Amino acid sequence: MSDTVTLFRPVGPDELKLIEKADFEAFPPRLPEQPIFYPVTNREYAAQIARDWNTKYSSKEGFVTQFEVQAAYCAKFDRKVVGGKQHEELWVPAEELEEFNEKIVGKIEVIDHFKAAE
Repeated sequence: MSDTVTLFRPVGPDELKLIEKADFEAFPPRLPEQPIFYPVTNREYAAQIARDWNTKYSSKEGFVTQFEVQAAYCAKFDRKVVGGKQHEELWVPAEELEEFNEKIVGKIEVIDHFKAAE
């Protein structure tokens, strides 16, 4: 078993700026109306959200981030399938995001960038 799990998070430019401000080492705290932080377990699903959801709103851009988290820590969170079998998310309560960030191994990387069609 690997010591880390690779996760992905689709983000918009505002969240990406906050990640950059944290030196690509942490995700920003959730807003009051966001009780769950949900990284996803595969790149295809993250790209689908970034491409098909993020690009339809204000900035018209979406990004996919990739990062590693300690596997033993991740095991405590529920995995939820929210559509087809490829739509798997890790559900992290917002109040645990600070601890989650501490379990990230290495840097958060931007691996995809999508823009709305003009």
